[in-house]
This record gives sequence, C-alpha cells and structure tokens, in this order.
Amino acid sequence: MGLLDGLLGNASEKDAQELQQQLNRILASGERIEHAYAIIRDQLIFTNKRLILVDKQGMTGKKQEFLSVPYRSIERFSMETVGHFDLESELHIWVRGQADPIRKTFRNDKSVYDIYRALAEHAL
Repeated sequence: MGLLDGLLGNASEKDAQELQQQLNRILASGERIEHAYAIIRDQLIFTNKRLILVDKQGMTGKKQEFLSVPYRSIERFSMETVGHFDLESELHIWVRGQADPIRKTFRNDKSVYDIYRALAEHAL
C-alpha cells in the first residue's frame, strides 16, 4: 500500500520508528509506537499505552489535532465491511464519556481488518 492507496481513502501502514522520532515531544516516557496507519492525511497510531488519532487540518495539513484515547477508555468497537453496493467500510470506536463513536471510513476493507486486529490486541 502506498501513496495512491492513501489518496483513495485506503489505510496504509506507516513506519513506526519514523513516527516515534516525529512524535517524540508528545509521547510519554517509555511510550513506544507499535502500529500506525494513515488514511489520506489522518493517522491512527497505536502505542503501548494509548491510541492517538491525528487529524491534519487546513490546506497544507500543518495544523494538527491530536486526540489521545487511553485503551482503558475504549468501551467497544465495531467494523462494517463493504457490500455489493456500499463500497466503503467503517470503523466505530466508542469511548467512555462520549455518546457518539469515533468514526473512520475506508474505501475498501483490506486495511480495516488490520486496524481492527490492532485495536483488539490493545483494547481487550
């Protein structure tokens, strides 16, 4: 999966070591990135302590919002795969204290399975 997949809305796996250096200022002591995925410009980052959702904003993507979700706050999560007429898959994550889930949409479901597995490994 490469640049074209990312532009089409398919998640592509990111290099964890490279992200570790880029996000060093926001990671806690002893925290390490284990899995990371990019969806267009946004990112889902799984560390050994939490899930970090990065929302790049604006034309250049220089402005970024970092949402930190401790794994213990994830109450449940679900995955919706593609169908014959619906060509998008979705991932929903319910976080304690929020009524609406966090929603991520994918153009196919190749990568949503990898992300769902990573979420299960960390949140269960």
